Amino acid sequence: MKTEGNTILVTGGATGIGFSLSEHFVKAGNEVIICGRRRERLDEAKNKLPRIHTRQCDLSKDKERKALHEWVVSNFKDINVLVNNAGIQRMIDFRKGTQDLFEGEDEIETNLKACVHMSAYFIPDFLKKQESAIINVSSGLAFIPMAFAPVYCATKAAVHSFTVTLRHQLRSTPIKVFEIIPPAVESELGTHGKGGKRHQGIPPSEVSEAVMKALEKDEFEIAVGRAQGLRAAAVSSNFDQSFQNMNRW
Repeated sequence: MKTEGNTILVTGGATGIGFSLSEHFVKAGNEVIICGRRRERLDEAKNKLPRIHTRQCDLSKDKERKALHEWVVSNFKDINVLVNNAGIQRMIDFRKGTQDLFEGEDEIETNLKACVHMSAYFIPDFLKKQESAIINVSSGLAFIPMAFAPVYCATKAAVHSFTVTLRHQLRSTPIKVFEIIPPAVESELGTHGKGGKRHQGIPPSEVSEAVMKALEKDEFEIAVGRAQGLRAAAVSSNFDQSFQNMNRW
């Protein structure tokens, strides 16, 4: 796909991979809109990158997903790229029953349903464009899960499956469907922005740099760093051993 001259919506675009992608898109000559739940993070992103447009919304809520789509198409007629990046990760111990599951934010709503619903909202608009794209962010953990975050891993596996089938359904349309498969990335994922310990991993810029190169070449599955090995292990005879190696705790 062309990586300049687009109008792009990046969900969860104020921090981490989302912000880094937004930064690269702006530098490449695109108009970029980001959304997020936290006004302070959106303001920080706007201060760092004045050319972006921001919208506060909570994608875990059906009404706000619909409202975001309506606002975007009303204010940005040329919108032609959607990046489904928003995500949360929680540690859930099912030996405690529902205690961990219901205490925090809903990973299924944010990680999976938002991706599916936002895609469904924008596809009719994108079908009218000469060229358009949906870019979904899954995870290396979609292929080899970590047992301490079972729901997160399940949602990312579902995002991968959804992306594969969506790409097939849209194969004869102007819409290209990409999947970004990052490894562990330094971010606030799982901290909820409340001063928690940041995830350790590669810088988000390494992911966005790899993504920009892959988009230009129409590489539809963009596995970065260690995620390449996880994806390969998932389809090999070494899945069980790889899972055990990942979960030595």
